[in-house]
Parts: sequence; structure tokens; C-alpha cells
Amino acid sequence: MNPILYLIVPCYNEELVLPKTYQVLCAKIQSMIAHNLIAPTSAIVFVDDGSKDQTWKVLNTLLHNCPPPETDFVAHCHSPRTIALKLSTNKGHQNALLAGLEYASTRCDCAISIDCDLQQDEQKLDEFIQKYKNGADIVMGIRNDRNTDTIFKKYTALGFYKLMNLMGVKLTKNHADYRLLSQKALNALLNHKESNLFLRGIVDNIGFSKTYVFFDVKPRNIGESKYPLRKMLSFAWNGITSFSIMPLRLVSILGFVFFILSLGLGAYALYVKLFTDNALWGWASTIIPFSFFSGVQLLSLGIIGEYIGKIYTESKHRPRYFIEDIQESNCVDSHNA
Repeated sequence: MNPILYLIVPCYNEELVLPKTYQVLCAKIQSMIAHNLIAPTSAIVFVDDGSKDQTWKVLNTLLHNCPPPETDFVAHCHSPRTIALKLSTNKGHQNALLAGLEYASTRCDCAISIDCDLQQDEQKLDEFIQKYKNGADIVMGIRNDRNTDTIFKKYTALGFYKLMNLMGVKLTKNHADYRLLSQKALNALLNHKESNLFLRGIVDNIGFSKTYVFFDVKPRNIGESKYPLRKMLSFAWNGITSFSIMPLRLVSILGFVFFILSLGLGAYALYVKLFTDNALWGWASTIIPFSFFSGVQLLSLGIIGEYIGKIYTESKHRPRYFIEDIQESNCVDSHNA
């Protein structure tokens, strides 16, 4: 029996790329159904993460007008089932992705998440399903290289993985959020109730049978990246503080090291005072160590404060998102209805 697949597509300010994405993914899912890879009741779920542009309007147009007026998709109405979720406000990529996965969890046998910009190779979806049918609960998409990245993005990304490893965080290199999760893996994922989501780390720690699909990243031809440097740094810091206490241990190590240094400095000052005539201390020799140690103390308090802030956020148990609206396509092929 073929599995029911739900394809999860988070969207944020993607009005330019959506018509093309809708066309490509609908055609791909329809092809997979026709080739008897997945069940006819499989679906695509777009999640609008509180976009500020016309993303939700475009989604509604695409769902309720078949074929889409902007494209020459099909001659007749033969689209797979398509659903659009609208979050009440922008909650970030991870929460938008989780909203789609949670919606799909009771309706599908497996779910695959893919970015809306079509840079992840949708033709590899067949391979994801084949590996699921062979018994894998988690299939992770791994990019072959970073040739499409700028030099800055390439080396900052590689540095991110090295830093995560140094911090003791188990993470699969060159894997973003292009992955398949079986219903069993989905249920395990949804048992994680934290507000500060870092899905890559959570999925890597779930366990279950895991395998990989390798793909080439395509250049983004429409729109712009939604992950500038500021968001990348925030994402990395969230990953570190969600899965590692190494920064807190570094604070302890720094405290011990500077305690030893202060003892040495005190012993040296006492020696100069008692056994030499050079006990004239200048302003620089006082203020420089004072400023340095004050900076270290403030940095340490900042790191501790980040963890306390996360504890505060988690303790309130607030909902991670609210779904404002749900729309479903009204143009479904008769054998898919």
C-alpha cells in the first residue's frame, strides 16, 4: 500500500516565487501519484508565516483558481490536494515548519519538508519515498557542496558546523530542513514541547532508523534569501544554547583561570612591595586589568542571562503559534478527492 505523503512548505514573503513553486510541486506530486509511489490522497501544505507581502493573497488565488492565472500549468483541473495555513503573526521558520508538521501528523504516513524557494531539488522526492518504503523513519537531505553559496556564506556555514561540534551538539553537516519523517518520527518530534525550537538538533537526537539523500542546490532565481547574517547568527546561537551547556562551562573555566591569574598578580605585587624598591604602580597597570576583568564578568553574566531567559520563556508554556486561517484547494482531480 502506497504511503500518504504530506509535503510541508513554509513561506515568508514569497509572493514572487509562489506561482512557480506551486506549479512545480503540484506537477511533482501528481507525477508521484501517477507512478504509484504515493497515495492519491497525498497533499501539499503551504504555511504562511505571517508574511508582510501578498503571500497569503497569492496562495488563495492559487488554491481557488485552477489552473493558476499566472502560469500555463495544466490544460484541465488535475491538481493534487493543496492546503494553506496562515499563522496569525510571524513566528519564525522553525515554528512555521512545526505548524505544518503538526497539521500533517494525524493525516499522513510520512511528511517531507522543503523550502519554498525551490533551491532544494524536488526531483529527489522519489528517492525520499523509496528509502521510506525500505524502512527508514528519517531521511535527511544532504547538499553535495556549497558551490552556489557566496564565499562569506560558505565559510560561515562551515564554521557553524565546526562550532556546534566543539560545543558538543550532534548535528548532520550540510543538512538544512529538507527531510522526511515517518509518522512515528513525527510523533516523537511533537513530544518536544520547548518554545526555543532547533529542529535540526531535535531530529538528530530522536534516533530511529535514519538514512540520507544527497542533492545539488539550485540557484535562487526569484526573490531573495530570508536568512541574512543577523538571522543566521541568531539561529546558530539558538542551536548552541538549546543543546549545549558548554558556554556555561566556559564561564566556569574562565572564572577559574582568572582566579589563578589574580593570585599570581597578587603574589607579584606583594613581592615588589616587600623585596624591591619599584613599588610605583602606574595608572595603566591598574586600569587595563580592571577593564579586562570587568569585560569578562559582563560577558559571563550575559551568557548566564541568555540561559535564564530561555528558562523564563519555557516556564510560561505559551503556545508556539496560532493558526488564523486554513484554506484548501477546490480544484482536485476526481481520483484524488
